[in-house]
Amino acid sequence: MTEAQAQSFATLPLAPAVLANLATLGYDAMTPIQAASLPLALAGRDLIAQARTGSGKTAAFAIPLLTRLNQRWFAPQALVLCPTRELADQVAQEVRRLARAEDNIKVLTLCGGTTIGPQIGSLEHGAHVIIGTPGRIMDHLDRGTLKLDGINTLVLDEADRMLDMGFVDDITAVAKLCPPARLTLLFSATYPDGIKKLAQQFMRNPEQIVVAGQHATTKIRQVFYEVEDDRRLHAVSMLLDHWRPVSTIAFCNTKQQCRDLTDVLRAQGYSALELHGDLDQRERDQVLIRFANRSCSVLVATDVAARGLDIAQLEAVINVDVTPDPEVHVHRIGRTGRADAEGHAFSLVSHKEMHRATAIERESGRELEWASLDTLKPADGERLRPPMTTVQLLGGKKEKMRPGDVLGALTKDMGFAGKQIGKINVTDWNTYIAVERAIGQSVLSKLLAGSVKGRRVKGRLLDD
Repeated sequence: MTEAQAQSFATLPLAPAVLANLATLGYDAMTPIQAASLPLALAGRDLIAQARTGSGKTAAFAIPLLTRLNQRWFAPQALVLCPTRELADQVAQEVRRLARAEDNIKVLTLCGGTTIGPQIGSLEHGAHVIIGTPGRIMDHLDRGTLKLDGINTLVLDEADRMLDMGFVDDITAVAKLCPPARLTLLFSATYPDGIKKLAQQFMRNPEQIVVAGQHATTKIRQVFYEVEDDRRLHAVSMLLDHWRPVSTIAFCNTKQQCRDLTDVLRAQGYSALELHGDLDQRERDQVLIRFANRSCSVLVATDVAARGLDIAQLEAVINVDVTPDPEVHVHRIGRTGRADAEGHAFSLVSHKEMHRATAIERESGRELEWASLDTLKPADGERLRPPMTTVQLLGGKKEKMRPGDVLGALTKDMGFAGKQIGKINVTDWNTYIAVERAIGQSVLSKLLAGSVKGRRVKGRLLDD
């Protein structure tokens, strides 16, 4: 096991242009996972690194893979496998930023949920770095539109989640098609047996890295509540009524529990959306956008569906069911209390789940704080509502819609204040605009009656 403290990037064997770009991007000092993994990866050592989202892991694998590229050869030389399109897009964005030190490095994402034709066209023009989901990568390999014989770096990002999603056969097939002399970097939040078996199949004497204290739990107040199974869903609304967090993820162990809790919360007047494996990509995109832009109060999710999410300003996490894996519990609660903010993590524990709580206590090395549901009292005032609402416009990147165009139309043409407008997300086919809840209908009416960049638009208000 290797542990390291943060230190300067200048201690690494990197070109001056790379160091200058890192400084420009605000990479002042290495995070612990970067300090532990970069020297080894740059020396060509295979790695298994335990790292969570937000730890700086993308740079930990992006910097080594970029140093190994021949920019004059337009063929895939690095492949990054990610569990979801959202994570692949985040990784691609960061790799492109880190690649600014070199001229003309082409990064291409290959993910499901979008038509395959344009991806085939992009591959024909050549790319240095491929970032994609296992299923879509296999589609291209089966069609013969992607060749892996030039790959010198293979990265598995959030490998444990890809295993949870059933991608083990695809990952193994992809690895076997890459040259055996490549560098392989595996990043995972947890280290289950499946990861060990995977590593044994196609990694060369990998160095294993675990960075102590992956989650700064000092800012997170954990409270455990004993609950009868038939009161579990009602207890969630009791927690929300008492603590009144603006933004909450409620974790369930099953998709059916997700559906049931979402139905209960919506019936009680909460703005709640569900996130699980049965959603198609368009539905998933819309749910995540609405939750991240603070126009939904509660995201009810399974672990598999929520892994990889890094939501800013998350006030609370509720463990509706206790996970049997203490490491997964740490990963769940680590989403709140980020960036020096305080967060709350509440866990509902039935009598038959007490052994799971004991395992969490043993793993954390600290005594759990317990409280009674009877101490939860509804706060005064109306039912908690999210501060924002979302306007959906038909038309996105394919119609050359840009956030700046929408913001300009709303502020310059229609008279809304910039501070009333939140995040503007543009997907391939739709544009989502977060606005203060009180002006949602007015914004929609003016958009439908006016125009954006000289074009009439169609849209609707996404509200519960």
